Amino acid sequence: MTFVTGADGSEPGGASPTPTPGDVLERDFAALTEPLRREIMAHCYRMTGSVHDAEDLVQETYLRAWRAMHGFENRASLRTWMFRIATNTCLTHLAGRARRPLPTGLGAPAADPAHEPRADGAVPWLEPLPDAVVWGHESTDPAAAAVGHESVRLAFVAALQHLTARQRAVLLLRDVLAWSAAEVADALDMTVAGVNSTLQRARANVARLDREQPGSLDDERLRHLLDAYVAAFEAYDVAAIVQLMAADVVWEMPPFPGWYSGPQDVATLISTWCPANGPGSMRMLPTSANGSPAFGLYMADPGGTHRPFQVQVLEVDDRGVGRVTAWFGEPLFSAFGLPGAVHRDAAG
Repeated sequence: MTFVTGADGSEPGGASPTPTPGDVLERDFAALTEPLRREIMAHCYRMTGSVHDAEDLVQETYLRAWRAMHGFENRASLRTWMFRIATNTCLTHLAGRARRPLPTGLGAPAADPAHEPRADGAVPWLEPLPDAVVWGHESTDPAAAAVGHESVRLAFVAALQHLTARQRAVLLLRDVLAWSAAEVADALDMTVAGVNSTLQRARANVARLDREQPGSLDDERLRHLLDAYVAAFEAYDVAAIVQLMAADVVWEMPPFPGWYSGPQDVATLISTWCPANGPGSMRMLPTSANGSPAFGLYMADPGGTHRPFQVQVLEVDDRGVGRVTAWFGEPLFSAFGLPGAVHRDAAG
């Protein structure tokens, strides 16, 4: 609402000008929008499959929102307005870009573990999402609680990457953010009929690609299994490692396009190509990603210091470890807040 003011900015009669909604929002921009940042980060990650791209897009979203504050007229909630900006920022970013798959999403059959894995750095691989980025360390944070674990599951985000960018946007706005078809149509410059048909195709594709989750473990059994998993790796006991795995376990490790199926093939892969040379070669530190347990695996160098090797994200259920997705690279350890090295005294 606009008020008539005098030449000095006062209202007629000498009263101080009543601030418009735009004035209030601009003055309190950070206070009003910061509680949404974690939700918007999760949304941009689901759209792009990349933590690094999502971080940049969140910054761009906030910059666009700041510049457009005077155009916000309270016709929709601030949250809806911010997500509209974020979604269109992501769509602009994704135009002409290749999707981000996992190795299992390339369509090739399982690889032979007897053959040395070969990396493919040309593929823009799907990245893991450190839980701390979305949920932080305060479980009472109401903004963090707004991001459900289901909406950032690795399998779900991987399935999203098989959709077009617009299909992703429609599915996320309708099924994750619970917008109406009319709200989505308005935000994406579509018709309601177009939104509904796009949503139908997107749901069908995700249902085909997203894996069902078997029965979950209670906290005590999960802790016991994860402790045993760490102990087996740190002892380099391959037989013990694969005993903890489900019969249909899948192991994949971008940027290597090959993936491996079944405990025996995983055992061959680890025993043949892992650079560990015995007990004490590896050290694992716990973390979490995409709402799942994860570990930073460190490999000992000749001097006995353990250096970043890979971050493993596990899918665990009542059958054991059902899937391991491992990413390589020291920058990833920094993203997870993991140390750059584990020295011998700390590892002992």
